[in-house]
Amino acid sequence: MNGTPEDNQTSSGQGDMSLIEHLLELRSRLLKMVLAVAICFAAIYPFANDLYLLLSEPLRELLPVGQTMIATDITSPFFAPLKLALVLALFVAIPVILYQLWSFIAPGLYTHEKRLAFPLLFTSVLLFYAGAAFAYFVVFPLVFGFFTAIGPEGIVELPDINSYLNFVLKMFFAFGVAFEIPVATVLLILTGATTPERLAAKRPYVIVGCFVIGMLLTPPDVISQTLLALPMWILFEFGIIFGRLARREVPGQAEDEPDAE
Repeated sequence: MNGTPEDNQTSSGQGDMSLIEHLLELRSRLLKMVLAVAICFAAIYPFANDLYLLLSEPLRELLPVGQTMIATDITSPFFAPLKLALVLALFVAIPVILYQLWSFIAPGLYTHEKRLAFPLLFTSVLLFYAGAAFAYFVVFPLVFGFFTAIGPEGIVELPDINSYLNFVLKMFFAFGVAFEIPVATVLLILTGATTPERLAAKRPYVIVGCFVIGMLLTPPDVISQTLLALPMWILFEFGIIFGRLARREVPGQAEDEPDAE
């Protein structure tokens, strides 16, 4: 992407750094990321058991009276909350991690690239959190309600706490990543890998792909598959819209040529 001389300017400090200086800078950034995760973990771990109860509430409140969750492994009551606290610490520290990455690569970016990169990073964090929140408040009640309602008569449901944690973490990750589709779409457009017109022309294939991905990443039921596929499709459409707007902000961005028939 070519721009004006002013747009093509980069920060002067990092351009003259040696390889050793770059590696030392990278080590410093990585240490700050690890420190941020460690601080968040230290703050979260004392409340790990309460957080697990909060996380399991969508399932526990749907279980029949007298039934509860169990631990089939003797170490599960300790390791399940510990794992939850560690994952939550990583989730909470994501803004700090992305900021450190941004601080490392920003000096090497052009001015117009900085104007676009920072909003994309900020938006990606919000979308990931939005995907996790959507899974917890919308998907979990529907999915768990479906599974607890279809069980055969006389079967006592006693979900294992470790299996439940692995399931919900997978769902959080799946929905968090799926909600990043607008960011990925904008990046594909800005890098010239594709155009909004070409993406719009492939809409039927994208819709089918969303349902296939939903089938692979969610439990084998139509409800959770649809609840993942529909937001992915809608976010894809938003990505095309924002991609058109972002393309206009890039200096010297060439207009798209119509595809050959």
